[in-house]
Amino acid sequence: MLRKKGFIKGVNFGGWLSQCDYSPEHLAGFITDPDFRQAADFGFDHVRIPIDYNILQTGNGFIDSGFALIDSALASCRRYGLKTILDIHKTAGFSFDEGSTESGFFDSEKYQEQFYALWTELARRYGSAPDNVAFELLNEVTDKAYITAWNRIARECIKRIRVHAPETIILVGSYNNNGAAEVQYLDEPYDSNIVYNFHCYEPLEFTHQGATWTVRIDPAKRVSFEESGTSEEYFEELFSTAVAKAEKHGVSLYCGEYGMIDLASAEDSLKWFRTIHTVFEKHGISRSVWNYKEMDFGLTDKKYDGMRDELLKYL
Repeated sequence: MLRKKGFIKGVNFGGWLSQCDYSPEHLAGFITDPDFRQAADFGFDHVRIPIDYNILQTGNGFIDSGFALIDSALASCRRYGLKTILDIHKTAGFSFDEGSTESGFFDSEKYQEQFYALWTELARRYGSAPDNVAFELLNEVTDKAYITAWNRIARECIKRIRVHAPETIILVGSYNNNGAAEVQYLDEPYDSNIVYNFHCYEPLEFTHQGATWTVRIDPAKRVSFEESGTSEEYFEELFSTAVAKAEKHGVSLYCGEYGMIDLASAEDSLKWFRTIHTVFEKHGISRSVWNYKEMDFGLTDKKYDGMRDELLKYL
């Protein structure tokens, strides 16, 4: 489904409308029209735009200036022949970030109704362009305990979206931060325009070496590609149940995030990207690399100067 509509090789504009300070200066200047042009020049066919709910929504309504940012982004995408995935990265009552104060979403009818209202508005505004704009319901559901509620919430949300966007592709991910192995626990697709979504930063001790924002990583430890155990066989096993689930229901798979931290060497990073790319291509998995710039994973950062053209072959 995604490949038929031209969503194959994308890049994340993370840190622009999410995981940021929300200042007017940042929102106006972190990503601008030339960045969309650069993404197209790099050979990407789409951009994934993570968006925190508070850019677009207050408790009682919507924020016109936030939607104006999306309107501008979509205009730039049209200008440079890019398609777009709109991703709600954080919603009222839930964030994937460790230590976040957002909580209660999976038990709160109020928060869930706010989530439905936001997606209804997004569908109303952008549901008329199903060949060029796709929707990703929520970034990285975390705990296993949420999956039953999440399956119910996702189904109800899709039902409401379909009133305004009957043909738009909708991406749905599972728990364990959109884990590939957890795709199997998603409900059957609501309709034929659903895509199963996962993220891949595995092996985490390799892709996130030196990270200070998660307790799962020793920030002092460094791991080489050879030490990491990364191989095509490793990814085949990791993705096997997701591939089987997608094949069973006749839906596409999408990897919405994958990438290598800037503290890993460029040479080792290239090896990792080359390996995972082979498995993506074997199974027809569309994807979006994390991240276009900065956020500790920047594709345009100095780390890849001198080998960026080679890297782009494997994204």
